[in-house]
Amino acid sequence: MVYRVYLTIILNFICLCSFAQKRPLDHSVYDSWQSIKSPKVSLDGQYVLYSVTPQEGDAHLFITTPSGEVILNVPRGENGVFTNNSQYAVAAIKPSFAETRQAKIKKKKEKEMPKDSLAIISLLDKSIYKTGNVKSFKLADESSEYIAYLEEKEALKADSAEKDNKSKDKKADEAGILHLRNMVTGQEEIFEQVTDYFFDNIANFLVFVRSEKKEAPVNNAGLFLYEIKEKKLKQISKGRGTYRQITFDQSGTQLAFAAEKSPEKALQKPYSLYYYTSERDTANVIASINSAGMPTNWNVSGDGNLRFSNNGEKLFFGIAPIPRVKDTTIVDFEVANVDIWNWKDDYLQPQQLVNLKKDLAKSYLSVIYPKRNNIVIPLASLDIPDIDLTDDADNIYAFGSTNAGKRIAAQWEGNTKQDFYLISTVDGSKVKIASDIYGQAHLSPLGKYVVWYDMATQQWNAYDVGTRFLKILNTDLPVSFADEDNDSPTFARPYGIAGWTAEDKEVLIYDKYDIWSFDPQGDDRRLLTNGAGRSTKTTFRYEDIVPKTGARKHDKSIIINTKEAFLVSAFNHINKNGGWFETNPRNKRDPKELIMAPYTYKNILAATDKKLIIYTKENYEESPDLYATASLFKNETKLSAINLQQKQYNWGTAELVKWTTPGGHEATGILYKPEDFSEAKKYPMITYFYEKLSDGLHTYIPPAPTPSRLNISYFVSNGYLVFAPDISYEIGHPGKSAEEYINSGVKELAKFSWVDEKHLGIQGQSWGGYQVAHLITRTDMYAAAWAGAPVVNMTSAYGGIRWSTGLNRQFQYEKTQSRIGKDLWEGYDLYIENSPLFHLKAVKTPVVIMANDNDGAVPWYQGIEMFTALRRLNKPVWLLNYNGEEHNLVKRQNRKDIQIREQQFFDHFLKGKPAPVWLEKGIPATLKGIDWGFDLVD
Repeated sequence: MVYRVYLTIILNFICLCSFAQKRPLDHSVYDSWQSIKSPKVSLDGQYVLYSVTPQEGDAHLFITTPSGEVILNVPRGENGVFTNNSQYAVAAIKPSFAETRQAKIKKKKEKEMPKDSLAIISLLDKSIYKTGNVKSFKLADESSEYIAYLEEKEALKADSAEKDNKSKDKKADEAGILHLRNMVTGQEEIFEQVTDYFFDNIANFLVFVRSEKKEAPVNNAGLFLYEIKEKKLKQISKGRGTYRQITFDQSGTQLAFAAEKSPEKALQKPYSLYYYTSERDTANVIASINSAGMPTNWNVSGDGNLRFSNNGEKLFFGIAPIPRVKDTTIVDFEVANVDIWNWKDDYLQPQQLVNLKKDLAKSYLSVIYPKRNNIVIPLASLDIPDIDLTDDADNIYAFGSTNAGKRIAAQWEGNTKQDFYLISTVDGSKVKIASDIYGQAHLSPLGKYVVWYDMATQQWNAYDVGTRFLKILNTDLPVSFADEDNDSPTFARPYGIAGWTAEDKEVLIYDKYDIWSFDPQGDDRRLLTNGAGRSTKTTFRYEDIVPKTGARKHDKSIIINTKEAFLVSAFNHINKNGGWFETNPRNKRDPKELIMAPYTYKNILAATDKKLIIYTKENYEESPDLYATASLFKNETKLSAINLQQKQYNWGTAELVKWTTPGGHEATGILYKPEDFSEAKKYPMITYFYEKLSDGLHTYIPPAPTPSRLNISYFVSNGYLVFAPDISYEIGHPGKSAEEYINSGVKELAKFSWVDEKHLGIQGQSWGGYQVAHLITRTDMYAAAWAGAPVVNMTSAYGGIRWSTGLNRQFQYEKTQSRIGKDLWEGYDLYIENSPLFHLKAVKTPVVIMANDNDGAVPWYQGIEMFTALRRLNKPVWLLNYNGEEHNLVKRQNRKDIQIREQQFFDHFLKGKPAPVWLEKGIPATLKGIDWGFDLVD
């Protein structure tokens, strides 16, 4: 017994010493912290590639075997892909970080900046071919024999005379040298002065746009078709201009594109639709402003996507109203510059201005039958702008949806009602199939059905295109197919569709936990996961783990074979564990557990035969490394080993905590503790919140300069507890709801002797920032508070604009996150109750506000209202305005800056450390950019 006591003491001493040797994280560690980017598995399952990328610095591309043997390590390699035959890998090699940084310091122009290189890697002999100054590369969808890449011209160091006489032909300046390389032989064909290029599916043809400088013959510019096997080059369209949307049909026998060849100074530059087959000498115009079927004052759009139907009979393209041309005789400085807001406008002027570029480029889908005639059949229109096609686009009907005539209500509703249409691709005729639906609809893969969830009725509907019969799928079922946890005064959204079985036989739909199968024609419906999800509080979701390849590469439909077993991801809502199951709908049994563990699994991909699966696995203590399994998770091989430096630092742990709120609600949150945690010590605690965060229990949080969130790993490493409670909301009382859950959780934890109840802090951003502002008006239990982009006055914010989108903010308060549930006039008392501004007199907590002057989500004057009010009331308050910054910080230097200030603020008020100059004395404008105020005051 005595021996055991001594042994325990010795072991504890050893542990304490090992912890003591680990240092806390500091702000210098961020740049070196790594992540896994762009993992891929070859289709034959023989190779894996991925990049290890630091937050700031040079990446490394690794190619390994499934057993983890490193085949190649390519410095600075990124965005790697395998060829379809699994014999090659292709990747970009980025310039070194140091080289790029120096070029920025020297303020070099874009053309003078360091350029990417291209690496072509043979997996057969492990050789690497590298070439520099590469703008882009392309592979054919169904061929691995050739690669095309565009070499950028070297920047010319022109003297002043050359600059004065430089070409004004922008397209010529952007042109490069196109290389067509045989991957096997290494032989190359070279084409100069190329701006764009495309393969057909099987690499029989390479088509490219050639641009020539003004002094060259005009006939040298145009669109060229190169027959790769025969090595024949043919010009199929002549003349300078803009060639766009170059598209082959699936067989590679038809080619279409949009082009305009107007003089450079022409005010209008109309596009035409061109069509080419090998039977023609050149591409011919098949649609233009005067074509049969083209609406009056409409023309071909250069921005509309072109695509052939899979059978090659139809060619879909975009048309658009011809834009009005600005009167160049009007002198700009004599004309008013004014925005006119009209109450009848579908969209507010700010929203129109935000979307101006997109709206000017908007096109409306049309179809033409190039083998039959040149009659344009418009499918979309101003009244029905949104059209959906199946993956094959061979079926008769397209699907149209519109909210025309219902858009104004989005100002306060958020959602808009939709009308749904079937539109004939034969003659353009339209049939309305549903009206005033709150929800989005989807075409089945073969176009036999239109399926939608109506949020107002909570019904899944299936419309049979052939019989014109509407069927409600989820009648008389004991479960909800909409968000069961919705606590906003708006319609609950559905959990979504997993996919379809072959031939549109069944549609697979999610409830919160399980996967259901519905026959859209009959009454057959079944639980593919046998109800095991609901009974165990585990969410099952289908994972399409084999990447689409070849002609199906761009298909959006997910086809699921329910006649055999398939993988589903799993997430347990009780313990937050993640994992994978195998479900076999034929045996009507619960899904078979393959693995469930305290981890988060992401980035799952499989080889074609599904025998090799790769994925990342992480939890709070372990970085998201890459793993491989060839035994359905019975065994796994760790392929990467990132962030080994973490072992040098005092890290932390994450645990689930539960308590009961004063209102009797069961509550959940995460408590993060330092790795060297001891119950014999007292720790300051910072509470960080938004809405619900506990599902992230097993998520790795790298030390990083965050856009606005609390840098949890940093603070935990430096001796803080961090608490992240979940919040559920009562409609009309979001502030009180925050009190209910946050304060009660903090008080519950404060019962432990190791929580320093006199040194509690809170931090939140955006909606979290609002809740911070509210809480400090209701309690003085917090010694320090940090509010990023808070709304403090719901009455002044209610009618404002979200400048990043141009949307009015009313819907947010009435229907979505702010959860008031009433308009300002009906719910006036609720707006006052939930506006911290009117209660700031009660504040006793020192608070820092971040409010940035380019915030497009929360008006920065909300932060100003809070700051000036607290200043007027003689309360300790500071405001940080990162000039030109967004709602969440974008610039890394600003992110690094705020980490230091946040650490200094909480260290001062929660640990009693000296205050920095910026906190104690401020930084006058005369010292802006000279003195950051980080020095501590003695």
